[in-house]
Amino acid sequence: MKGPDDGEQDHGVARDEPQSADLEPDLLVEFTGEEPTVAWPAWWRARRAAPRPHRRSPWLVLAVVMAGGFATGFSVTILTVSLPDVASSLDAAPSELVFVVTGPFLAYALAMPVLGKIGDVHGHRRVYLLGLAGFAVATGASAFAWDAPSLIVLRTVAALAGAATGPASMAMIMHAFVPAERAKAIGWWSLVAGAAPVLGLVAGGPLVDAVGWRAIFAVQAPLAAVAVVIAAWVLPETTRRARAFIDWWGAALLALATVGGLGALQLVGTVGADPILLVLLAVAAVAGFAFARVERRVEVPLIPPGLLRTRNFGASVAAQWLFSFAYMGGYIVTPVLVQEAFGLSVAEASLAMVIRPLVFAIAAPVVGYVAVNVGERRCAVVGSVLLVAAMGTFLAGAAWGVLGLVLAGLALGGLANGAASPSLVTVAANAIPHEDLGVGNAAQQMIAQIGAVAGMQAMSLTAVGLGGNGFSAAFVVGGIAAAGAVVAAAGLRDRGAARPVLRVEPA
Repeated sequence: MKGPDDGEQDHGVARDEPQSADLEPDLLVEFTGEEPTVAWPAWWRARRAAPRPHRRSPWLVLAVVMAGGFATGFSVTILTVSLPDVASSLDAAPSELVFVVTGPFLAYALAMPVLGKIGDVHGHRRVYLLGLAGFAVATGASAFAWDAPSLIVLRTVAALAGAATGPASMAMIMHAFVPAERAKAIGWWSLVAGAAPVLGLVAGGPLVDAVGWRAIFAVQAPLAAVAVVIAAWVLPETTRRARAFIDWWGAALLALATVGGLGALQLVGTVGADPILLVLLAVAAVAGFAFARVERRVEVPLIPPGLLRTRNFGASVAAQWLFSFAYMGGYIVTPVLVQEAFGLSVAEASLAMVIRPLVFAIAAPVVGYVAVNVGERRCAVVGSVLLVAAMGTFLAGAAWGVLGLVLAGLALGGLANGAASPSLVTVAANAIPHEDLGVGNAAQQMIAQIGAVAGMQAMSLTAVGLGGNGFSAAFVVGGIAAAGAVVAAAGLRDRGAARPVLRVEPA
């Protein structure tokens, strides 16, 4: 009489072998010779959850990301220079249209951390493509703005969409390149960051004179659209978190803290001790404290608290904050200096300002290769020292009335940024756990932007508030911040001293 085990043997299935329900579909086909029926939703979810294999050349990925960076960044300088024309065209006060620049800047800083986390959860390629496409649409719509508020809203929407491309770009570069090669990649990426505004100013100036300011957006939108198509074809997907959880409470509190702090910085020079300033400062303090508490308790924090305690990440973002304070503070003060103290026209001052980003664009990729051989720490320290020298040169030029010294300071500043920025960004990125590359890079970009806003506000207030000696005093403030960046950069460790906290995933 045949028992139950005999039936199994008749079908060629040994008792100690796994049953078909325990097997993956591919193994099941090989084991039983029968094609299983897999539910379409389950198959589709499994396919979408799996990252695409990285088969693209890292340098091709970098080139495509750089194209997107150029499309989003080339209008920054020319739009700022064109604000008087925009104000005249829209029948608005120039002071009202300052928010065409500052509004998107604040929106960009606010959105980056949560968009970086969304990229970590859902994939940076997807977030990058959606952000760049949204930027293209909002930028195209900006060409049809009918008044100042509509232009401010459309530019802010474009900035919110464009904010998705910043952390996603950096994360995809970090995924594509091994840690030893990242400084080179960031150097080339910095080239576009510096060159795009220069090319936009050189090419956009005559275009605006001939056609008008709307031509800026009419050209930029198609460039962004082309970048979307190329990116969709080339860019690979990155790994995703298995658990799709986003800390929305943390995001809301961080937004409140950032709005309060940056809003107070924007108003401190105009309202003095007005109650609104005190309210903004209180909101920033309370929201910042609550954010820190939430991040320590939530299971998957928006910004992992331990990240700031990591030596290389903490020292790097501190150096970036201080460096951006001095660098961008000088950026906002020097155009006023050359116009008021040396009598340069707006066109001449704009041409002089090209020196700094041009030198930066040339230096950044070169220093990226140098950093691979001598270490990011040395390059960051040298760059910060050069920024101190630039502030001193500005100070001498303002005090002695020598335009050549101011121009030399611009060149030194560009060289300083080209030497320090790629190394500081790379060191911080190498300290970020693999699954947090998006939010970690977003955090360091946000911190640098907050430093830039603080520097622009503090140094411009110093220059205006102290009368004749204001410019010299402003550069002293910048020099102190740059010296602080030297100290922070000196606290970094090169790769040989401390391995980056990075979990390498199989291809």
